[in-house]
Amino acid sequence: MDTLLPKEEFIANKIHIVRDQKIILDSDLAELYSVETKVLKQQVRRNIERFPEDFMFELTKDEFINLRSQFVTSSWGGTRYMPMAFTEQGVAMLSGILRSPVAIQVNIQIMRVFVKMRNLITNYIELREKVEALENNALEQNEHIIKIYEIIKELIEPRYKNRKPIGYRVQERYAKYFNRHKRNN
Repeated sequence: MDTLLPKEEFIANKIHIVRDQKIILDSDLAELYSVETKVLKQQVRRNIERFPEDFMFELTKDEFINLRSQFVTSSWGGTRYMPMAFTEQGVAMLSGILRSPVAIQVNIQIMRVFVKMRNLITNYIELREKVEALENNALEQNEHIIKIYEIIKELIEPRYKNRKPIGYRVQERYAKYFNRHKRNN
């Protein structure tokens, strides 16, 4: 039975982003379940109360054209109705109305792909946050390193070469003090 199941990569290629949601089109699901698209749509319409808008929605004409333009070649012929787009929850709900052994096994495969994609996205977000933290830390460290180099450069080659020293000039004052001190004695 497993040899007849579609590969995860094949299923992942059927998942698209529409309205900021990961979806699978009715025609792709029908292909995966080895049923006609017409049969799949009939089953969904007979059980429409199981498919709220966040589980399944029909594409608008613009969404359909935009999605179809992303494919190099279109295997879709003319269509009378706009395709249905099923979210992950909608695909899970399909398992309740399509009860064939093939549909159940394919549904399990599809759900595994959705879970793997969600994990990849989560890992990507965590990785991005870690990289950003490293970049911020590197910027702080770079600022400190730059300051250290500036201080070392100043010590090696001061900016003001003809600068009067700060503090007492002992030799000059010593001579004046010494002369005054001799006169008083």
